[in-house]
Amino acid sequence: MELPILLWLLAALLIIAGFVGLILPALPGIPLIYAGLVVLAWSENFVHVGWITLTVLGVLALLSYGVDLLAASFGAKRFGASPRAVWGAALGALVGLFFGLPGILLGPFAGAVIGEFSGKASTKEAMHAGLGATLGLVFGALLKIALAFTMLGVFVIDRLI
Repeated sequence: MELPILLWLLAALLIIAGFVGLILPALPGIPLIYAGLVVLAWSENFVHVGWITLTVLGVLALLSYGVDLLAASFGAKRFGASPRAVWGAALGALVGLFFGLPGILLGPFAGAVIGEFSGKASTKEAMHAGLGATLGLVFGALLKIALAFTMLGVFVIDRLI
């Protein structure tokens, strides 16, 4: 098999794995998509998609790392959580990354609840902050999916123009 064909297959596998990784936390979704797009550009010797586009795509990929942490914090804050709960949601999201899907779903909630309780809040206020953090996490996941499609769109537009 020729090298360009192998590179196209590798790129397709990386991009597919990346989209699976947007749902399953065991795979780094956006970085895999970015790697697949770089391999795809490489397969054509960077003739159609060059380093400027790949740099823009790299910046978009880097933005995705902050999305998870900031989304949970933002959601907690929008639900009237105290600064302690907002920090708790961010720390819970960070710690939750190490525990797979349950940790990613429960980490921001638990962090926000613990943060709110540490400020002597009522159970209702703490649960409200946890709900906000969880909704923020869902918003963050949707934002990462939008980033992934934006990356593909930028690549395809640059490739076709």
